[in-house]
Amino acid sequence: MVQGYQENYRRSIEDPDGFWGQAAEEIHWEKRWNRVLDDRTPPFYRWFSGGVLNTCYNAVDRHVEGGRAEQAAVIYDSPVSGNKQVLTYRQFRDQVARFAGVLRNLGVQKGDRVIVYMPMIPEAMVAMLACARIGAIHSVVFGGFAARELATRIEDARPKVVVSASCGLEPKRIVPYKPLLDQAIELSRAKPECTIIYQRPQESAPMVSGHDHDWEELMAGASPVDCVPLEATDPLYILYTSGTTGKPKGVVRDNGGHAVALKWTMKAIYDIDPGEVYWAASDIGWVVGHSYIVYGPLLQGCTTILYEGKPVGTPDPGAFWRVVSEHGVNALFTAPTAIRAIKREDPAGEHMQRYDIQSLRTLFLAGERCDPDTLLWSQAKLGVPVIDHWWQTETGWGIAANCMGLERLPVKPGSPTKAAPGYDVRILDESGDPVEAGKIGSIVVKLPLPPGCLPTLWNDDEGYINSYLSTYQGHYLTGDAGYQDEEAYLFIMSRIDDIINVAGHRLSTGAMEEVLSAHPDVAECAVVGVADELKGEIPVGFVVLKAGVQRDEKEIASELVQAVRDKIGPVAAFKTAMVVKRLPKTRSGKILRGTIKKIADGREYRVPATIDDPVVLEEITDSLKGIGYTRKV
Repeated sequence: MVQGYQENYRRSIEDPDGFWGQAAEEIHWEKRWNRVLDDRTPPFYRWFSGGVLNTCYNAVDRHVEGGRAEQAAVIYDSPVSGNKQVLTYRQFRDQVARFAGVLRNLGVQKGDRVIVYMPMIPEAMVAMLACARIGAIHSVVFGGFAARELATRIEDARPKVVVSASCGLEPKRIVPYKPLLDQAIELSRAKPECTIIYQRPQESAPMVSGHDHDWEELMAGASPVDCVPLEATDPLYILYTSGTTGKPKGVVRDNGGHAVALKWTMKAIYDIDPGEVYWAASDIGWVVGHSYIVYGPLLQGCTTILYEGKPVGTPDPGAFWRVVSEHGVNALFTAPTAIRAIKREDPAGEHMQRYDIQSLRTLFLAGERCDPDTLLWSQAKLGVPVIDHWWQTETGWGIAANCMGLERLPVKPGSPTKAAPGYDVRILDESGDPVEAGKIGSIVVKLPLPPGCLPTLWNDDEGYINSYLSTYQGHYLTGDAGYQDEEAYLFIMSRIDDIINVAGHRLSTGAMEEVLSAHPDVAECAVVGVADELKGEIPVGFVVLKAGVQRDEKEIASELVQAVRDKIGPVAAFKTAMVVKRLPKTRSGKILRGTIKKIADGREYRVPATIDDPVVLEEITDSLKGIGYTRKV
């Protein structure tokens, strides 16, 4: 790999065949490709057409055969159950091969779909890799997802088999999965032929004879099977975007481009070598879990951490640092909201000081916009580089990043640095014209997207074009708004829908959040634009205070209003900041700004299936009423 960000970026844009062809040499191919970039049917670009490989072989078997058989592949750490387990590459390969035999015995063939509806346990990873081994297409649905949402995914993917577990574990409760799965199957017009249930000791699921199969019993009677050669353009998995309504959007990931891109990112972006320990503190139900708990680290021959716990409360704000210390983690990847939760409970970093975390070289943040205060706090407390990077379910890996394995560029708080090699990022206005440096516009990527990004939506080419490619001809619409500065650093300010129009002025709620989060008493915040008869929209801020703050809330709110006025100006018309106990979030940590806006505007809203705790919405409603904001509530 050539060092230097600029040279890599230039080559990736000017010579994508040469750039990605070289990266593909790191993957084992049964048959080499005919074309690196197949651009014969735009906008449906394909990568490594004609190439034949198997992702499971590259992620598991290759390392067993190459000398890493006794190296830890997966470290399972579950503070909610008290269990820990280490699986070597040989042990993991043997389980994956045997479960592939289980699926084969149930009639699962190449191209069949298998839904994986499981908690954060090693068996979930085994199921995913077993599908990849035989060419079945897995679709992981977040464990404990509402029955109706699971039903829409069953109906769209039409799986032959659903793999699940008896329950998931939260810090203070057990979540039975089988009733949710049974209800989802009943609601769906598509019916799987059978289910496989892994019985956890905390909860035993009732089984229907002939339809529900016990994981352990099937494994005991199965023989291991070998990897099946697959076309590079064959689908590896379907991942449905969170919060979908009606027909869900099933993001498709192919085998070839996905393997090449993720293997490349492990060194180029994360600077992680084979044999090192990598931890993505996410969930396998989300894209981060797919890319960087399961596939990326294993393709690189790393040890990956599978963590069934929380950043706080399992048992305290030192949970992450305990894992880093105990398992020698070299790179940690988590969401800014996790760090904010830790910071809120332990602002002085006292829990961090209880552990030896010298193994940690870098903290990577993604999943939502990282405010500068969170980045700077992390940097000061950890004493290591803190790297914000930006990507989406659809892309599967970073659109913009400080590529630590190529060249460590100066960090600009509030920016995920520059576009990663492969992404030709542009900022366009509503007419499709480029905007000048420093001006907010729609962030798009000029086609073709690099390897590893979605080639289409599952059984919905038209939806793929309408959702992503129709707004700006020849460009992929990210849905985010932001700007580039004079040095081409990207600043992701908000979703396009969160750019508010205040008396004719287009303003970013993200910029206001940046001001609020810099206040010494604020742990996290959200700003939404609410309807206003005079100005069209006005911003309203919601803030959660750090633990231990005892000051008068009205005084803090007044300081926040003044801070926005000082930093952004009176044009923002920011006059309301309210202190709330917590903000409504998805289980992946994203703040539900759109739902807050609907509550403030008095519009009907659907409680999102991904919400962490629906009670928070009632608290937000009460807060708005408490300040006399009853006209729209």
